[in-house]
Amino acid sequence: MASEPLRFPGSTRHPVPRRRTVRSGAAELAVFEQGDPGSPTLLLVHGYPDTHRLWDDMAERLAESFHVVRYDTRGSGESTAPRKRSAYRTRHLAEDLFAVADAVSPDEPVHVVAHDWGSIQAWEAVTEPDADTRIASFTSVSGPCLDHVGHWMRRRLSRPTPANVRGLLGQLAHSWYIYLFHLPVLPGLAWRTLIGPRWGEILRRVEGVHHRPAPTIRADAARGVQLYRANMVPLLSRPRQRRATMPVQVVIPTRDRFVTAALAEDLERWVGRLWRREVVAGHWAPAARPDVLARMVEEFVEHVNGAPMTRSLQRARAGTPDRGLTNRLAVVTGAGSGIGRATAAAFAERGAEVVVADIDFDAARRTAAEIGPAAYPYRVDVADDEAMRQFAEDVATEHGVPDILVNNAGIGMAGSLGTSAADWQRIVDVNLLGVANGCREFGALMAEAGEGGHIVNLASAAAYTPSRAMSAYAATKAAVLMLSDCLRAELADQGIGVSAICPGIVATDITKTTRFTGVDEVEQRRLRQQATKAYARRGFGPERVAEEILRAVDRGTAVVPVTPEAKLARIGARFAPGLMRRAARLDVLR
Repeated sequence: MASEPLRFPGSTRHPVPRRRTVRSGAAELAVFEQGDPGSPTLLLVHGYPDTHRLWDDMAERLAESFHVVRYDTRGSGESTAPRKRSAYRTRHLAEDLFAVADAVSPDEPVHVVAHDWGSIQAWEAVTEPDADTRIASFTSVSGPCLDHVGHWMRRRLSRPTPANVRGLLGQLAHSWYIYLFHLPVLPGLAWRTLIGPRWGEILRRVEGVHHRPAPTIRADAARGVQLYRANMVPLLSRPRQRRATMPVQVVIPTRDRFVTAALAEDLERWVGRLWRREVVAGHWAPAARPDVLARMVEEFVEHVNGAPMTRSLQRARAGTPDRGLTNRLAVVTGAGSGIGRATAAAFAERGAEVVVADIDFDAARRTAAEIGPAAYPYRVDVADDEAMRQFAEDVATEHGVPDILVNNAGIGMAGSLGTSAADWQRIVDVNLLGVANGCREFGALMAEAGEGGHIVNLASAAAYTPSRAMSAYAATKAAVLMLSDCLRAELADQGIGVSAICPGIVATDITKTTRFTGVDEVEQRRLRQQATKAYARRGFGPERVAEEILRAVDRGTAVVPVTPEAKLARIGARFAPGLMRRAARLDVLR
């Protein structure tokens, strides 16, 4: 093995990667470097039918903190192409990886990050004896060890439970292209004439990825079929015992069309220190979500180098017992009292850390004090869009992106024609726009983080129960219910669930602050006292609503009527709307 000397181009704002050639046996590998060579080295290995350009966006970000090295694997891009099929066997590909690692980081082990066939060949390297002296960690994206897959298939065939059969058949269905690649002549011809020239457009239409393939795509893909022919049948039919001793992070794209999550189920047999993480993306996650993957790699490598695990890494560690919501962060607005306080306490009891937010900071602090050190009080007015933007930014900076948001803050209002324009504006600002502000700010953070999440919006049975005495309140809650339905559709592709909770009559302090419009102060006090007594007699506490909120998060339930009257009204709204409209004429304030 030998290498050519580095060529350092002039400094630019976005430095051009430094190119060198590394020889591995008869293969000459084109290697590209960015970042400070004195920093920890990340070795990025692309898959099929890509080149080192797959990592362009990730490499630019990672080069700010690491020495980033990429190379075109044999037969692709600017590297030479072997003629014999046997030259594409995984043992030769692993030798290539070690040759590059030794050339670019001769004194320190490298951190390998690989995708698709890059990951398959990297598994061959990381499971070699003493590989941990040359490889410090391994991040695998959408590329299993073929030997592990062979054992995985055997275990499921030997124990054909419904779950095992379903997982096996599911992966076999996702692997349809592998069978085609074993046909003679046709695959290479198709890549050179039909698929290759259109590959960029195919990626855009099928995967939603805007990635410009290398000019060599047609020849690369046609030659790369040999990867499948040289390795699939031998390794799957006669799998070896392959174990990795360094830390391994397996990143599973949730919408992968080719590699199912089931293939990662048995990895504890082969990897002693294992983390499984999900990214909301398709198969080409490095191109589709480069910022998300770069963050995951940074967190993992920094932990391997001695930094504490992030919350996301803690819950991804294999072997960690499933303890409810441990290592998750929930944000609850209106948490100073009532349903919000009960919900914050319920999340904390299940193991979550909780951001307790309320417009009354003293109330938020009392709730946080009752919960303990895993609760963080904040003051925020949900109706103030700028305050909510700053609140979301502060939470993300100080605690990380939340996994769960509960938009609970709201106010009560009763009255109809006596409701002034100012009253209408106030209840819309808090009950509707406050929810919208929370969804917008925290939903964007969740989507950007790429690991999914859940948003809970507190609507009400009033959302589908018309009443002559609650026009403004019911209108805002109906809007929240529809907003939740729309957001559920919008955020589904981001892996973010949305639930609308519809309590009925619940004994909380909201009746003590409800505004009854069109009456004087004396009548205002009388009506509040009357409502408070009625709700107290009902005896349905906020803790029971909190239980339903947690259940909705666990199950991903769309709409949750809580109290018996809320459930009955939901049925009435669906099947007897005329009856509900007649009942709306009753004056419940008398």
